[in-house]
Amino acid sequence: MKPAIDTPALPASQPSLWRIFLTWLTIGAQSFGGGSSTFYLIHQACISHGWLTEEEFVRTWALSQISPGINLLKLTVLVGHRLRGWPGLVAGVAGLLLPSAGMPALMTAGFAAIRSQPLVQSAMRGILPATIGLSLAMAYQMAQPLFNRARREGFPRLAAQALILIVSALLLGLGGVSPVLVLAVAGAAGVLLMAVVPDRGMEARGEGVK
Repeated sequence: MKPAIDTPALPASQPSLWRIFLTWLTIGAQSFGGGSSTFYLIHQACISHGWLTEEEFVRTWALSQISPGINLLKLTVLVGHRLRGWPGLVAGVAGLLLPSAGMPALMTAGFAAIRSQPLVQSAMRGILPATIGLSLAMAYQMAQPLFNRARREGFPRLAAQALILIVSALLLGLGGVSPVLVLAVAGAAGVLLMAVVPDRGMEARGEGVK
């Protein structure tokens, strides 16, 4: 019996180009605090609208990191293209970049005049740790579907996924290794480990249908 092929399902109903544009326009207008907040907003939009499942979102995010360029922009490109093809891609990118390009130009002049104020400096001290907290929360949320699937495949697969995650974090955080090299090594390790470590879940399903 052939194993089922995991293919991403398309959304139940395609959103209009106008809805895609407005969604990313809203995201761009709320993207305060850096990439973490923007990433959180994109994730929430994709999940709440039913455009992507958690696992599909993680895969799309992974794809956006294996090519040069700005990850959030590439994520927008991939999601927009998946929803409505090339027109969806253009609508998403235009919505994201319009406020992101226009508002900073206006804010730069104003911030230059008030950045030395004690109140502004105090606010920035609060914003910076909040962005780190957002990153940690998103990392935890994104890791859940990966580990849930690995758990279904058996403890050896779960341990392999955890090992790749920990080693990658150590190489980036402590070793200062290039992200490109880390991704390449992690990909090769994933191929090797997934080939060597058996899928206990598939074995159990196979036994169940005999």
